[in-house]
Amino acid sequence: MNYRNIITIEADKRGGKPCIRRMRITVYDVLGWLASGMSHAEILDDFPELTEQDIRACLEFAADREPRLMAVVGAA
Repeated sequence: MNYRNIITIEADKRGGKPCIRRMRITVYDVLGWLASGMSHAEILDDFPELTEQDIRACLEFAADREPRLMAVVGAA
């Protein structure tokens, strides 16, 4: 799976935050739900427009950004 096929960024939607398949649900929404203890099944039940692949794309997106954020912090 390639999250780039699922995660979209539009300047005029949700302030340019990365969203899932052009919807108004952001990667950060999903990560926040996971961090608060919601299971994948609970998220999918509450948001039937999402798929398991969408949740995994959010995790892959976050994992891909983390090394770049570390490099920026380390460069300062």
